[in-house]
This record gives sequence, C-alpha cells and structure tokens, in this order.
Amino acid sequence: MNAPPRVALDRGDEDVWHLHLTGEWTLAQSDALSAIDRSLSAGFSGSDESGMTVRVEGELDALDSAGALRLARIVDHLEQAGASVDLGELPQRQRNLIELLKGRLPPPKAPRPPREGVLAKIGRASVAKFTEGNAFLAFIGELVVRGGKLIAFPWRIRWREVVAEIEAAGLRALGIVGLLSFLVGMVMAYQAGATLADFGANILIVNLVAIITLREMGPLLTAIIVAGRTGSSYTAQLGTMRITEEIDALRSIGISPFDILILPKIIALMVVLPLLTVFANLMGLLGGAVVAAYSFDVSFSVYFDRLPEVVDLTTLMLGLIKTPVFAIAIALVGCMQGMRVAGSALAVGRATTVSVVQATFLVIVIDAAFSVLFNLMGY
Repeated sequence: MNAPPRVALDRGDEDVWHLHLTGEWTLAQSDALSAIDRSLSAGFSGSDESGMTVRVEGELDALDSAGALRLARIVDHLEQAGASVDLGELPQRQRNLIELLKGRLPPPKAPRPPREGVLAKIGRASVAKFTEGNAFLAFIGELVVRGGKLIAFPWRIRWREVVAEIEAAGLRALGIVGLLSFLVGMVMAYQAGATLADFGANILIVNLVAIITLREMGPLLTAIIVAGRTGSSYTAQLGTMRITEEIDALRSIGISPFDILILPKIIALMVVLPLLTVFANLMGLLGGAVVAAYSFDVSFSVYFDRLPEVVDLTTLMLGLIKTPVFAIAIALVGCMQGMRVAGSALAVGRATTVSVVQATFLVIVIDAAFSVLFNLMGY
C-alpha cells in the first residue's frame, strides 16, 4: 500500500526548525504534495526566516524527480529568504537528487516595478521634452558659432558638398513637390468653387487659391514634404554613420563632422527650400486654374489676367520669408537626431521617426508664429 507523503514542522531552539518527512514523495502523490506546500507556507508564515536553520529529517519510502523537485523548490525558497537548510539527515542519493534539481531551477522573477502615478509620468515627459529642447538649443548655438566663423571665410565652406546636397534635396524633390502642390491647388479650387458658384462669384476662385497658395499652402506644404523626405534622410544618413563609427573616424583624423556633414546640409536646404516653394506656388496656381477653367467657367486667360490684381510681390514675399527659417529647423532637427543615434540599427529607425514628427511640428509652430506676427504688423 502506498504511504502518502507527510510532513511535520517542529520548532526546536529559537532559530532552529525541524522538518520531518515521511511517506512516498512521488508523482502519484502530486495532490498530496500540493497540500503539503500550502501547509508549509502556513507553518512558516509570521516567522522571520532570515538567519534561522531548517533541518530536513526523516526516512522517505520513495522519492522520484517530481517529489525531489517539490523539495528543491522548498529549499530554494527558504534559502532565498535567508534561511540555512541542512539536508544532512537524508540519504546521500536523495540529497544528491534534490541538490541536482535545485541547481536547475529557473532564477526567481524580478519583482514588478511599481506603477508610476500620473504626476510621475508628467514629470518624466517634462524632463524628456526639456532635454530635447536643450539639445536643440545647443545645436543652434553650435551652428551660430561655427557658421559665423565660416561666413567670414566663405572659401572654407565645402561647396562641393553643398552642391551635392542641393541636387539631392532640391532637384530630386521637384516631382513630388510639384505633383502634390498641383493636386492641393485643385482641391482648394474645387472646395472654393462649390460654394462661390452658388452666389455667382466664380471669379473669386482666383482670389482664394492665389492668396492661400502664396501665403500659406505653398510654403507650408513644401516644408512638410521636405521634412518627411529630406529631414528623414539626414537622420538616417548620420545615424548610420554613427552606428558604423564613421563620424568617430572623422574626429580621430581632426575633421569636424559639423563642418563636413551638417553645415553643407543646412546651407543647401536654405537655398533649396525657397526655390522649391516658388515651384510649388506655380504648380498650385496651375492646379487651381485647371479646375477653374473646366469646372467653373473661368478661362485660363481670365484666371491669369486676374492674378496680378489679386496678389502682388508683398504676398509672395510674405510666404517666401518663412522658408529659410523652415529650412534651418528641418535641417537642425534631422541632423541632431542623426548625431544622437546610439546602439543598433533599430535606433536609426526610431530616430528617423522622431525627426519627421519633430520637424513637422516645428514647421507648423513656426508658420503659426509668422501668421501672428504678420497680423500684428498689419499684413
């Protein structure tokens, strides 16, 4: 007849406990072994296990790996709590099996960190944003210091790199900028014409499309496209160079990464963005003209004859004056995020995403600031 496993827990001296084991500690007695675990937990509850000694005694009728695993977990739990466990009273074979299984136990799970409260999350986010802003201001400071020196000695600027960046950021972006500007001009003309036609004021489509395109949509749409296309490429390029330690190699041979990698990008984007904006303005006006001619009976000749009456050079300049500021913000954010990449290639993707989001956010904020400023100035 199988003898069920039994355990008796006695307290001897002040810091010594005696654990008496009897019966068969086998897989067939798994239910009884589970009950023993609960009883032992209750027996040790309320006692300080650190510094005490537990002596395991008794003669087991049978012990297989399932029973030894139970004992190994009990021993491991007690030792983790600071107790000293003595298995010397058990037969050598049983001690060896328990010690073997105890050495194969998985490490204890780390305790879950406490959940942050709302104030802690707000504080952490505020510190992160402050750090980002501080890094951006430091980047602007470096641009002013190094760029100011090079303005006094323009022959030191690496113009070959500037021309290459102009080609990459400007010529290769003409297609996407022109297409999207043309489509946005069509959309504005459709939306304006659908309302104005009800009042017989189709000719006012020219006013709406021209003013909005030249003052807002042309510069803003171009800057957002450049932020997503060129700004992200700056981050990916510099981030990859950081991962492959090419930037460290430049520093080691005495070449400033700012002079050779960052400043040419900023200069090129300041040159390219106004030109792209002019091109976007033309394509937006053309898109509006197509819709006005074929959907609202405003011919091309009437449309383009009315443009000089609606807008003047001031309207165009109010849009273009913002573009160098957009260019500096986009280039600085893209380069800053690229230079801060560290770790693996996965960090490059994260930095690229952050770069696009931050650059787009800054472009919209700067555009809003210019709108308020122009309104205060009476334009």
